[in-house]
Order: sequence, then C-alpha cells, then structure tokens
Amino acid sequence: MSEVADLPVDELIASIAVDVPDFPEPGVVFRDLTPVFADAGAFRRVVDALTEPADVDPRAAALSGGGPGFDVVAGVEARGFLLAAAVALDAGTGVVPVRKAGKLPRETVSAEYALEYGTATLELHTDSIRPGQRVLLVDDVLATGGTLQAAIALIEQLGGVVTAVAVVIELAALGGRQRIAPHPVHALWTT
Repeated sequence: MSEVADLPVDELIASIAVDVPDFPEPGVVFRDLTPVFADAGAFRRVVDALTEPADVDPRAAALSGGGPGFDVVAGVEARGFLLAAAVALDAGTGVVPVRKAGKLPRETVSAEYALEYGTATLELHTDSIRPGQRVLLVDDVLATGGTLQAAIALIEQLGGVVTAVAVVIELAALGGRQRIAPHPVHALWTT
C-alpha cells in the first residue's frame, strides 16, 4: 500500500483491482475488488470516499443539519454488504441489507430486474426502511443500473428517500447512471 498511498482514490482502486475476463460468463469482464478490500489502507480510503455523498447532492446536506445526508445505509448483496456496513459505521448510522430472493426470514417486498447477463430478484424486509427515512444506497459496481434501479424501487416502495447512490466503480459505457436518474451517483472510479 505504501507506494500507492498518495494516489487519487480512482487511481488507487485501478492499481489494485483485478480484471477477470469471461466471468461469470464469456464476454463479461468482472472487476474484482477483493484485493482493494484486503488492503487496509486502500479499504479505509474507499470507505471514507463512499461516506461523502452529502457533497453530491446539496439537498441531502441541507436536510442533514450538518451530519451525513442520510439516516441509514442500504447495501446490495453481496459486495455491497461489505461496503455498506463499513460506511454506516464510519457515518454513525445503521445498515440495511438488500438481499437476493429467499434470504430474508420475515415479510418482504421484492423487485425483479435484468442484469447484463441474466435476471434476478431483490428483497427488503417491509420494516427495514421507515417512511421519509433518508437512505444512502451502496454497491460495488454500477453497470447497467438494473440492480440499483430495483433496490431504489424497493426503498421508495417502503417510503424511503434515496439521497444518493455510492459505488466504487461505474462502467459508464453501460448507461447505468441514466437508468437510475435523477438519483445522484457518487462513483469513485469511472471507467
């Protein structure tokens, strides 16, 4: 970490993340962030940078009264869980898991969505978000936007307000940002 400690966060991530071709299927290049998570200094910088989304949307900062522009952090399964938990601890808020279908034990709401290589369903406990609660939605990658669009729909169905979406990597060519507009996106590395 010492040789990359002074790099801007996007260059830091790019220097440590590993591209895995043809995973999970041919033609897909998977951006593996686990080396970034395993490096304590890099992970700290990523978490600090993801915790800044009140700066993305001035409305969120104004609503927060000087605290973070969110009341709770929602993380999308599975790598989003790692990030959301760390961001919530850093910001002093709680964390809510957005899970794949069949993983939550109580009453849920669900949304089906298309991935760049298939379809899936996400769920939230019906009592996980309170009406009017400000939510920072966190995931590792914004690609086509289908996963985050489904997560936003679930949060809003429960009456939550998504103040920002924070991701480590945005694959800009896949148009995910436009798909989840008008929600502000805070991407640490856009490629």
